[in-house]
Amino acid sequence: MNNHTSLLDAIHATGLEPPPYLEPGKFYRFPGHDKGRSNRAAWCLLFEDGQGGCFGDWSTGLMENWHPQREKSLSDAERAALKAKVERARKRMQQETHQRHQHAADRAQRIWCHCRPTPADYLYLLTKQIQPHGAGFYKGSIALPVIDFNSQLTSMQFITMTGEKLLLSGGRKQGCYIPIPATQNAQFTHNLTGWPSFADYAESAQRIIICEGWATGCTLAEAEPDTFVVAAIDAGNLMAVAMQARACLPDAEIIIAGDDDRQTVGNPGTTKARAAAVAARALLALPEWPDSYPDHLTDFNDLAVWQAGGMCHE
Repeated sequence: MNNHTSLLDAIHATGLEPPPYLEPGKFYRFPGHDKGRSNRAAWCLLFEDGQGGCFGDWSTGLMENWHPQREKSLSDAERAALKAKVERARKRMQQETHQRHQHAADRAQRIWCHCRPTPADYLYLLTKQIQPHGAGFYKGSIALPVIDFNSQLTSMQFITMTGEKLLLSGGRKQGCYIPIPATQNAQFTHNLTGWPSFADYAESAQRIIICEGWATGCTLAEAEPDTFVVAAIDAGNLMAVAMQARACLPDAEIIIAGDDDRQTVGNPGTTKARAAAVAARALLALPEWPDSYPDHLTDFNDLAVWQAGGMCHE
């Protein structure tokens, strides 16, 4: 077995799917764990001499060093050389990632400046029975700002009328959130002078609710108008957002409103919400389903729509 194949086997063992061939000295990006084909969170590098490499997944925090098995253990000099190669690869990867994030942030700002308010009669809003909450509208889709805890626009999420969701390619999501102002404060604005800080958003709120999806967040904001709601976009980002929210507001009442993925093995929505609540010293809230409700419903928006007589599922 050659070193190229050995590195691929090591990557496959982590559940990732790298490209079938690796050219020495070239960085490769490919989908992260459980991500779609367009995702580029995972990466790998086979060193130019073929005697080592490294790989990782930005979406999970994975980073592994690899070197081929050999009869003799590495000498101190060889170990030091391998460490230096890994460090150079790490810095190169960080630089590339920073450039990719900055490019996406610049693009997000340009797009946001061309947005207009989402019409209240947009099909997705009607289906979900929610208000726009200051959402933008771009090329026929809802356009949502993704911002970090330094009040910087990092990316955008787009939602079509049928509920298809797309994140801006290359944008930074980890630890970032979509703010959902209460209905009475939800005016569309281009924020040309900058985005409010997390503390500014939460200043007049009695509590903070962190959920996964934007539609769920809108439902919660409408039910709890004195609450500042943020959408972490997915379950895997709940922990990072909750921890930063707690660091920003140490004494605030924070509630993690999790999804109940009852039909998915391991129930990732509830599992990750519970872990985030424990880590951030927050409360946990989950939908309570009457016996007559179908099992495919998973979140607070599903619950609200079904209670209102609709049959919606995101």
